[in-house]
Amino acid sequence: MNRVPYTERCALRSSDENRQWLRRAVAPRKAADMTATGIALPSIAEMLRGYSIEVNPRDSKVVDAATDRLDPGTEVFLTWIPGANPMDMVGPAARLRRAGLLPVPHVGARHLESAAQLEQFANRLVSEADVDRILIVGGDRGKPAGPYDCSLAVMRTGVFQKAGIFRMAVAGFPEGNPNISDIALDEALEGKVNFARDARLQLSINTQFCFRSEPIVEWLQRIRSRGIDTPVRVGLVGPSGLITLARYAVRCGVGNSLHLLSEHPSFARLLIEKGREAIIRDIATVAGSESTASLPLSIAGVHFFVFGGFHKTVDWINDQRAR
Repeated sequence: MNRVPYTERCALRSSDENRQWLRRAVAPRKAADMTATGIALPSIAEMLRGYSIEVNPRDSKVVDAATDRLDPGTEVFLTWIPGANPMDMVGPAARLRRAGLLPVPHVGARHLESAAQLEQFANRLVSEADVDRILIVGGDRGKPAGPYDCSLAVMRTGVFQKAGIFRMAVAGFPEGNPNISDIALDEALEGKVNFARDARLQLSINTQFCFRSEPIVEWLQRIRSRGIDTPVRVGLVGPSGLITLARYAVRCGVGNSLHLLSEHPSFARLLIEKGREAIIRDIATVAGSESTASLPLSIAGVHFFVFGGFHKTVDWINDQRAR
């Protein structure tokens, strides 16, 4: 079935329509919103329960701050830095683990240089940092550095399972990927879900960050309709400036949404200030009536990309949870 891309539909809207959406979404609520069946929708605080966050393992100050500021049991994702030695993640992962946090190292399939490197990395994560979960991504590079061209290829090696890691997250792309067709993305996700089911892995999905709720909800509805019931964490951006956001948006494959924002700067300013509340509330409103679980469409929680704004992100989360 042919689908009109979300970004093409969104581009047809006027800036007034975009502003109206955001203002409706962030408007104060006087009472608990209800679904059509009379069930109360989850609040922002409830949607933030069990959130995860992403940090740069090379930023020792942020890693130290995470051990001080995050609740025990919080999943802390450690990004794979292209060109860096993946073994450099082992030390930060161990520090997080000793503080009662749950480190989730990224594994970039196309960045792995050899089977020996993969095996050494898996064994050190477990033996030195007590890691029990990872995120496997394809890796943003044209030619693989070694024998693995996709995340499924790494999963199929069984190296992490042999080391004792059975919790794995993979990436989801509500707005697509500029280098991969939607059909290929759908097939790849289905392949990973099927493999995880057969291998009895505990699989989850972390999505790319989005600036609006519609692509997230539509993507969730689509994968659920195809029988994919894997838990999903919705990716959101923590407080950050437009220039920083622009740089990471292009890198993370959501440049189309960024182009929309650049054409409506007043909307962009509102989104930076209030967009997280808008997206969370809109997801709950749009999808909540279809939910039979505690969160809409069986969402497992929210995942934050901090882009250098770790403290501002944690401040915002704590403020929302205190309300």
